[in-house]
Amino acid sequence: MTSGQMAPTTLVGQKTLTTPLGRDVKRDGFPLKLSNLLCQLDGVRYIERTSVHNPREILKTKKAIQKSFMTQLDNKGFSLVEVLSMCPVCWDMSPKDSLSHIEKNMLPYFPLGVLCDR
Repeated sequence: MTSGQMAPTTLVGQKTLTTPLGRDVKRDGFPLKLSNLLCQLDGVRYIERTSVHNPREILKTKKAIQKSFMTQLDNKGFSLVEVLSMCPVCWDMSPKDSLSHIEKNMLPYFPLGVLCDR
């Protein structure tokens, strides 16, 4: 998504091309829980946060995307699926370590699940 620069989901202390010393709260702010913020807006119907760090979560992501599209096609309102995914190259980790990073570091800050379904 970002070619290695800091993203909304970059964790505090995590290094990127644009934050080589790590994300600093005073300089860069906290990671954004954008999906949580969007749930508070009028017209939002369905938002879910998913991940692709294991086969079970990949299947859940597929179902969430299908539901999101159907929400849009049925003119029920705005829908969004936020997918947490790995970037082994930019994270300077092996693919296996990047999957573990999602589970151990990202999921505590960005818990998975349906955030709103009205």
